[in-house]
Amino acid sequence: MEAAKMDLFENLITKVKGTGKKIVFPEGNDERVVKAALRLAKDGLIKPLVLGKDAEIKKIADIKGEFPANFEVIDPQNFAPAEFDKLVQLFVERRKGKNTEEQARQMLKDVNYFGTMLVYAGLADGLVSGAVHPTGDTVRPALQIIKTRPGVSRTSGAFIMVKEDERYLFADCAINIDPSASELAEIAVESAKTARIFDIDPKIALLSFSTKGSARAEVVSKVADAAKIAKKIAPKEKIDGELQFDAAFVPTVAQKKAPDSKVAGQANVFIFPELQSGNIGYKIAQRFGGFEAIGPILQGLNKPISDLSRGASEADVYKVAIITALQAAVK
Repeated sequence: MEAAKMDLFENLITKVKGTGKKIVFPEGNDERVVKAALRLAKDGLIKPLVLGKDAEIKKIADIKGEFPANFEVIDPQNFAPAEFDKLVQLFVERRKGKNTEEQARQMLKDVNYFGTMLVYAGLADGLVSGAVHPTGDTVRPALQIIKTRPGVSRTSGAFIMVKEDERYLFADCAINIDPSASELAEIAVESAKTARIFDIDPKIALLSFSTKGSARAEVVSKVADAAKIAKKIAPKEKIDGELQFDAAFVPTVAQKKAPDSKVAGQANVFIFPELQSGNIGYKIAQRFGGFEAIGPILQGLNKPISDLSRGASEADVYKVAIITALQAAVK
């Protein structure tokens, strides 16, 4: 298992090395974040921009001398006044009258808002937060400032599930409580893009407790409609639904339940009908199945913003930062 995980991240490291991406880490007061950022800098993978006070970060990192050359500390409280004014004006313009200049100045004292503005202003390529802050504190500034790409109404959260030589993508397992058919379709199409970052050739199954009309219910119709919409949005993608998990995953079951499907029995991207089943599903695979769950990876934003679990390890921060840099590289 460990060798396969290393193979995955060795491949991702090869992709990200040399791209020169700058990633903001707003939580410079957290040891896991600081040490992961230092490791990323020393490994030459990205240029970390860590928010906080120089002395505090050196104390956390146990550094007596200088930081690595490609490691930058930014103190939002002592940011160059002229540059801060530019960020304030950009923020006010982006919010289109929803916040005054005075409110903007106050909001940009928050490290997640400040860090997100660095990304929006083009001073950084992506952001990784959430080791200390709850999901809302990371996602809210992203939705207000970065916003979703054209044609995408909502962001969504995907997990890459890894075990030995197996690799799958599950979505949405983190953000949308009860997405509509059109939102599910968007999630399916965005998940295909995420899958390709991990060298998964996407075969996308929209999951239900029914396969091709074997049961009738409003929630089944939603998934079937989502599959139709997704096929129209992305006609070149391999997408099918509604499919039960066994029909999507097991070839012998697929032959009986969905013999004409080009996805059934070989799916590797699984789209759950709502958040409860997605969250439960990935955690069952993680705890019962022994899969490593990498994520959540936020999909659909104009620029990559990643939300860590507050239980994240230093290694988790390191990996998510690599993924964030890759998302920026494939834009």
